[in-house]
Amino acid sequence: MVAMTKRVKVFEIVFNDPSKTFYCSGDKVAGKILVEVLEVTRVTCMKVLGVGCAKVEYAKGKQRCREEVDYLKYEDVVHLDDHPADTDGSVILRPGNKYEYSFGFDSWHSFPWKQLVSTYKGKFGFVQYFVKALMERPAQPAMECRKHFEVEEPLDVNTPDLLSPTGGMKEKKVTCMFIPDGQVSLNAKIDRRGFCEGEEICIDAKFENTCSRIVVPKAAIIAKHTYQANGRTKVFRQKLSSVRGNHIISGMCDAWQGKSIRVPKIKPSILGCNIIRVEYALMIYMHIPGSDKLVLELPLVIGTVPYNGFSSRTNSMSSQDGSVSNASNSWVSLRMPSAPPSYCDVTRDCSLDQPLTPLLDDYDGGDSPIFMNAPQFQFPPLPAYSEVSRTLGLCGMLYFIVFELLFLDMRSLLSCKLIVSHYSH
Repeated sequence: MVAMTKRVKVFEIVFNDPSKTFYCSGDKVAGKILVEVLEVTRVTCMKVLGVGCAKVEYAKGKQRCREEVDYLKYEDVVHLDDHPADTDGSVILRPGNKYEYSFGFDSWHSFPWKQLVSTYKGKFGFVQYFVKALMERPAQPAMECRKHFEVEEPLDVNTPDLLSPTGGMKEKKVTCMFIPDGQVSLNAKIDRRGFCEGEEICIDAKFENTCSRIVVPKAAIIAKHTYQANGRTKVFRQKLSSVRGNHIISGMCDAWQGKSIRVPKIKPSILGCNIIRVEYALMIYMHIPGSDKLVLELPLVIGTVPYNGFSSRTNSMSSQDGSVSNASNSWVSLRMPSAPPSYCDVTRDCSLDQPLTPLLDDYDGGDSPIFMNAPQFQFPPLPAYSEVSRTLGLCGMLYFIVFELLFLDMRSLLSCKLIVSHYSH
């Protein structure tokens, strides 16, 4: 048994541009392999490998389904610059020194005809890229270190196909114990199919409810992950974000005009991989108690290059909404007279400087009776509304006379009540 001692202090991979967060097809991956040893070490060979692959693995009953596709395969032997080597190519590394092996390769090396797929990690599969270094030493196992890097393929949402609007209509007949109970329907559309993280999706929709139940319209962004292995397909669906509307009672309808839902922080769509596919959809649906949902799915593509134009349709809709609101405001201002001031704003004199009327005789043996305030309420005169039309005529005069008599009767009734209460005690 041979005891293995620690002879390597540092063995790691560093990229030349640490601030670079991701790579694309055709970008050069370059860096250095840093090595420091604690004692004299002979290195026979230093290899660098670039690896990129998609892998799917899941269980289907007792069968284990596996599938793998390569997207990057690079291998090379690197050497130390300005460092003497033996005839067999090996070098001797000594303690106290820092050694750097430089490397570089194109990200589409070995498969120039195949476009890279964006980095992905899901429930039943992944797409990953990394650089691996192998340091071979005589009579010892090879040492290995890895450094992962992200790949994000550009996906522009400004193509004509993704800028075109999409929509649809769905309806469903509702039954109760096999007895027809009306139907529900929805009609929805969005102005484009391509979006990026953080953008708002504006929904125009109309919902109708002719059944006897109360339904609720909702919308959600759905992710659909499809995995293929050994000729089998596994689908995983996930709800990312959602919004909801108001309840719709029987015989009523509701409409959404530009109701928005924000695209959360998610990975872009993966459409170019043979075994992993990530798709998104806007699901607009109606929740029906005691029955299945009425669902309409509109496909979405989540890209990396954000929308950079102005949709004439959106602008026209916003201008129409503004004109409608302005028109409605002007209609109200033309047909509705200005409201008179509230009587709550009129100050009433409710001071306590009035005479005090005994309420009860002395009940605790003292000389001080318990008193009650009986203030004289000063009812202010009615405000003179100059905007009242002269066409009121006699009806208006009768209204003011009745109003004054009513307050006089209330004042008399209050005074009589106070007098009766006083003499009854």
